[in-house]
Amino acid sequence: MRNKNNKHLGIEIEPELHCKLHYIAKYEGRSGNGQILHLIRQCIREFESKNGPIPFDRDGKESQD
Repeated sequence: MRNKNNKHLGIEIEPELHCKLHYIAKYEGRSGNGQILHLIRQCIREFESKNGPIPFDRDGKESQD
C-alpha cells in the first residue's frame, strides 16, 4: 500500500537508458522503481559522507543555507 506522505517524481528517460536500468534492476533483484530509489539513496549517502548531513524540513521543502 502506498504511503500518502511519499512524494511522486516523474522523469523522462531515453529508451536505451530505461532498458539498461531495468536490466540491472532485474539482475540485482529489484524493480525499476526500487533500483532508482537504491541509486538515489546511494548518491545521498556519498554526498553526506563528504559534505555532512543535508538539512531536512519535515514539510518536504529543501533547506538551502
